[in-house]
Amino acid sequence: MDKIFLKNLKLKTRIGIFAWEKQIDQTINIDVEIGTDIKKAADTKDIQYSLDYKTLSKMIIDYVENNQHNLVETLIENIANMVLKEFKVEYVTISISKPGAIRGSQDVGITITRKA
Repeated sequence: MDKIFLKNLKLKTRIGIFAWEKQIDQTINIDVEIGTDIKKAADTKDIQYSLDYKTLSKMIIDYVENNQHNLVETLIENIANMVLKEFKVEYVTISISKPGAIRGSQDVGITITRKA
């Protein structure tokens, strides 16, 4: 299985359960790994058989920047579902972290893998 990845996408969004969190933009970091077969694209040199990672990143950026969530859990599930719905891939692994959310910790986050 081949993997396409997008690492350390830094985005601003409104996320959190506390009232003050709902009023400010916070930075989150997103990593995406997609399992797909790239062989046909490589063999044919035809982009129609490739995963359009520019479209993928724009979809994620648009969703994150234009939606507010109470929980990282909801955000990460919604992104995974969108990727599986919009792209013909075998699986998606997504990590979202929220730097500075826990005092004394550099980062905290969630990683999930969902299959088609």
